[in-house]
Amino acid sequence: MFAAFLYCVEVCEAQSAAPPAPDDGNGAFKTHFYRDLFAEQGHAPAETRAKIEKAFQQLFHGDGQEERLYFETGSNENGPLAYMTDWANNDARTEGMSYGMMIAVQLNKKREFDALWNWAITYMRITDPDNPSVGYFAWSMNTDGTPRSTGAAPDGEEYFAMSLYFAAHRWGNGKGIYDYQAEADKLLHLMRHHPVLTAAGPFRIHTGDAPFVPPNHPWPSPNNKALQKEMEAKGERLPPPRTWPASQKLAVGPMVDETHVMIRFVPEVVLAFTDASYHLPAFYELWARWGPPEDRAFWAQAADVSRDFFNKVAGPNTGLAPDRSNFDGSPLVAHDGAPTPFSYDSWRSVSNWSVDYSWWQKDSRETTLSNRIQNFLNSQGIHTFVDQYTLDGKPLSARHSTGMVATTAVGSLAATPGPISTAFIEALWDTPIPSGEQRYYDGLLYLMSLMHASGNFRILEAPQVVDAN
Repeated sequence: MFAAFLYCVEVCEAQSAAPPAPDDGNGAFKTHFYRDLFAEQGHAPAETRAKIEKAFQQLFHGDGQEERLYFETGSNENGPLAYMTDWANNDARTEGMSYGMMIAVQLNKKREFDALWNWAITYMRITDPDNPSVGYFAWSMNTDGTPRSTGAAPDGEEYFAMSLYFAAHRWGNGKGIYDYQAEADKLLHLMRHHPVLTAAGPFRIHTGDAPFVPPNHPWPSPNNKALQKEMEAKGERLPPPRTWPASQKLAVGPMVDETHVMIRFVPEVVLAFTDASYHLPAFYELWARWGPPEDRAFWAQAADVSRDFFNKVAGPNTGLAPDRSNFDGSPLVAHDGAPTPFSYDSWRSVSNWSVDYSWWQKDSRETTLSNRIQNFLNSQGIHTFVDQYTLDGKPLSARHSTGMVATTAVGSLAATPGPISTAFIEALWDTPIPSGEQRYYDGLLYLMSLMHASGNFRILEAPQVVDAN
């Protein structure tokens, strides 16, 4: 069944007529102008480029104990292999792998891009036909290539697909796994058209692997000393990972909800809700132009749906978006009976709608949202606001996190220019490169935010072919 589906991915696409081109908006896609928010504050572009390159070199090639996230691990028939690690949790995640690929293609680092993609294909792509997530990428793996999960998370797939399209345009297509365009098309098609498959675990990543049974205790994370100490001081323990009983049947389908035209939190059918930080309308607009023709109208509609969704879920007085929501925008109630708050995933939402505004300028409400969250966090103290809140602004942590500073600074791409939006840009400029055990999420968001805020994270379009005649 799945083999027939993959055949259709390749054959049926060619038979589909392309829909009319959607509206191009008034942003950078149309104008080819990307604001440099640092230059607007007097920082020389050369100084900014040097700052970005320094951050890249530290996070990709710095000291292995305190600085880098990127590690090369030999090679196979496709070339070098490398992973990005969440140092505090001692694993490699599709989130970080795909972010690393996006950073690499934007900065023209082809070796790092190809090595990360090779590792993802080799270890993370699920190929066992008895696993209902077949074709997707396992969202968490040990750094030796053994699984911590056998299911997928759509935020990784989204960034994989977008970075592959950009790679095709920047470097051209190679062969096999480096035919970037073909790989992006297959993945994007799969995200919408994955058949609903049901099976009982335990599952494998690859045929011939030992069945994976999640442990009934927390994953060992020897690098996460600070978090362990913080929780011990509160009398708390790290929670165990989510597990599926070995005998339980699991149904897995598409990564999008067709009825609501939006990305799901996971493709597991029973978990029918979404995550605002997974909504990437800036990318969806490009997929409406570059993706498989039969899906372009869907992605064009999904971009508009996501813009509406941000406005539905963000706190009306704070601009804070929740980690999880129902598809209709109503609050998703957590296990403790409270609505899901603004937490770690949520940091990315302001960046998502602000980059959408920068690239497309199709929805002025994104300016309102950026103003709202920046005004609220500024009122909390721009150097002291915490990294978790209820949506109405009650603090839920005591930590001030670099990654949240960085993504909120990207909000200045959409915010009304003024002292508050400027203060966030200066806060990002003055923030050192993350290091130590918490450098994974903070560091990747920091580097991508530097690139966004300086106009160095761009739509990489295919070269225009000029007819010599």
